[in-house]
Amino acid sequence: MEVFQSHRKSSSNNVIVSILPFYRSAPPLEVRLEDFEFFAMDRLRVLKGISDGLCRGKKPEEMEKLVEDLWKANMRHPQAVEEVNKDIISHFVLRLVYCRTEELRKWFLSMETTLFRHRFRLESSEAQRALMSEFKLPYKAVSNAEFESVKDKLSQVARSMGQNLAAADAIFYKVPFEEVPDLVSGRRVFIHKGHAYVAMNQVVSLVVTQFRSYISKALILTNRKWTSTIREQEKDRLTPIVEALCTSYLGPDYSQPQEFGEISIKDIDQVAKTSFPLCMRHLFEKVKEDHHLKHGGRMQLGLFLKGVGLKLDDALAFWKAEFAPKVSAERFDKEYAYNIRHNYGREGKRTDYTPYSCQKIISVTPGIGDHHGCPYRHFSEENLRAALVRMGVSSRAVEDVMDKVHNRHYQLACTLTFEAVHGSSCDAGINHPNQYFIDSQRVLQSKNGSVA
Repeated sequence: MEVFQSHRKSSSNNVIVSILPFYRSAPPLEVRLEDFEFFAMDRLRVLKGISDGLCRGKKPEEMEKLVEDLWKANMRHPQAVEEVNKDIISHFVLRLVYCRTEELRKWFLSMETTLFRHRFRLESSEAQRALMSEFKLPYKAVSNAEFESVKDKLSQVARSMGQNLAAADAIFYKVPFEEVPDLVSGRRVFIHKGHAYVAMNQVVSLVVTQFRSYISKALILTNRKWTSTIREQEKDRLTPIVEALCTSYLGPDYSQPQEFGEISIKDIDQVAKTSFPLCMRHLFEKVKEDHHLKHGGRMQLGLFLKGVGLKLDDALAFWKAEFAPKVSAERFDKEYAYNIRHNYGREGKRTDYTPYSCQKIISVTPGIGDHHGCPYRHFSEENLRAALVRMGVSSRAVEDVMDKVHNRHYQLACTLTFEAVHGSSCDAGINHPNQYFIDSQRVLQSKNGSVA
């Protein structure tokens, strides 16, 4: 087996210098099907963590720390070679996953570019120079004579940023100014005759521009291969995995009650008011109001209630009582009881079904008369604003939530709702309705000394 290693030797002292992969070609490795999926999910945790950090407006230094922590938590491997292989394999799997639509490509390109930028910055100057050589970037360092001719101007730019120009070991690259728009707009480079003088500590802008351009083109080519051959050839093996990965839930399993154990029917009205996320609170209110929910709503709310600790007997009693004004006891036992027992693993294949994640709820398309789905995505603006006010969200916080909704950051909108309702931060973000419930109960317990 040929192994791709992302290392080169320094010519000066024979020291191994770490080089980031450019992901030019997929590695000629045999990959087990489970690794194909698990590696991709680990990388997806990193990319989604980056996305959450950016959406929450984290500062550059906070993002540096976040990316480093995410990489250590999800992509590290005891063996350096295996870590490199995992890095490359996971990138190509997700490239396949996210090449399929313009929206997916845009998100993947943005997150991979951000990840690459921060990883590049963590490299030493020697490694960065080696990486530029590896990428065959068409830039040469400014000669000593030219450096001396513009040194005063470079010093002025450095001082304007609160830095000193270390002339003895300064390395600058002369590049067309349009290739570093972020540096130009930030007035962080000296420009002369259409060229920008880019310091070694700014060279990340050059590399990232090339990286982004390459990955953007590669995604288009991958999409062509996917639609023309791969999707059909792999329809029984890889295609189902690829098509499911972009909406995969990556968090804990909430199929069984967590730390707060069970809830009973007598408690459910109170905890619905204090600890249900809006999607479940809406369904709970609708079943109370209409004494009925369609199948999608029953599944979404029923599995959530199972996950927060409502026992099977209590679940049967709850649904039977709520449906009673419209559904006779005999009809309930015939048409509805089986599905409830089935969700608890007591009928059919005895599968213990898992509560729906945010990703799954957001991805559904409710029909007329349905009440399931994600309110942040599926409600009208007027209805969503009214629902948030009923939850006790302040007018200022409502505007913050709506800003996230307008930008289609639905889980962040839910996170801001949680923070506004509970007066407590939720740094991890909301990724699952049952996580919302558990985090809510923790906050209430810490405030009141007991679970609400």
